[in-house]
Amino acid sequence: MPSGPTLLPLGNGAAVADAVAARMLLDRRRHPDRPLGLATGRTMEPVYRRLAARVADLPAAEAEVLRRGWCSFNLDAYVGLPPADPRAFAAEMERLLVRPLGLDPRRVRLPDGLAADPEAEARRYAEAVATAGGIGLLLLGLGLNGHVGFNEPPCLATAPCRVVALSATTRRQNAGAFGGDPAAVPARAITLGMAEILAAERILLVVTGAAKATILRRCLREPPGPERPASWLQHHPDVTLIADATALGAADG
Repeated sequence: MPSGPTLLPLGNGAAVADAVAARMLLDRRRHPDRPLGLATGRTMEPVYRRLAARVADLPAAEAEVLRRGWCSFNLDAYVGLPPADPRAFAAEMERLLVRPLGLDPRRVRLPDGLAADPEAEARRYAEAVATAGGIGLLLLGLGLNGHVGFNEPPCLATAPCRVVALSATTRRQNAGAFGGDPAAVPARAITLGMAEILAAERILLVVTGAAKATILRRCLREPPGPERPASWLQHHPDVTLIADATALGAADG
């Protein structure tokens, strides 16, 4: 991707959420047989709300076809956190996607953070993605240290689905769901690796907020390398960056 991602700049976070939801719905119409790759976090919450609103406006027959054909794999899950825990990504997907869209929960897949052998679970999850045909459209957010999924720096482009130790930066970034206490954030997670991410057919990189502007600029403009895992997206042939004005404030210069 020598010329960088296709850029869709929008005025604010609400416009970003609606644009991403529209593209997700279009993808389900055009590629109903390919799994979605889904992310969690504050950037994605309004996206799933807008998707639910759009699905609610569909003719009943079309909405039912979407539900029956749904297949998605989340990027990651905390190790040691029960899926019913409201801070778990499984609970977040249940709240934001499964219930609002009326999906069969078995069609919204995540790694099992309670698996007795997390490393074996990571291998099993990667195999499940491969068996399903790989990810068609993948949603990605951007961490403040340049991570995508939970691929913490340093991270090679060939890194597979695995168990990772979460950085202090990431635990601080995610502490809001844990009473503001970074120490309460689980220390490890299972994440799809850069290998699975870069194997996706199409990627939507969704970035909002001024706090992401500097790292976004670095990931776009500086040579790809392990210290900024999102920079490996420069090697992908079909990435669309959908970002608001504040996130692009230091990215365009």
